[in-house]
Amino acid sequence: QVQLVESGGELVQAGGSLRLSCAASGRTFSRLSMGWFRQAPGKEREFVAGISWSGGATYYADSVKGRFTISRDNAKNTVYLQMNNLSLEDTAIYYCAGNRRLMVVPTTPTGEYDAWGQGTQVTVSS
Repeated sequence: QVQLVESGGELVQAGGSLRLSCAASGRTFSRLSMGWFRQAPGKEREFVAGISWSGGATYYADSVKGRFTISRDNAKNTVYLQMNNLSLEDTAIYYCAGNRRLMVVPTTPTGEYDAWGQGTQVTVSS
């Protein structure tokens, strides 16, 4: 069973940047597609970005397209989320999740993910 631990969340001013990391334990990381999700207070968890096993395919929610970049380093068992030009609406707890599908997209049921991290808080201030 893979375990995921997010880091990198903090307080940042609007227009700033952050890079989140999600470190995975176990030897199956390279056979997991990975997704980043976020959940703001009072809102449902939403898909932010996904990346395939090899990192060759990525998918983004429209709300972050052009500002966020997902990437992975299978040698380090880590997936990243580079977030640029942050806005107040990006304030949320960010979670990473692993899935045995080749690729994850917004419509991939959350119940199909095999592992979730505990989340890292991102707060964007004006």
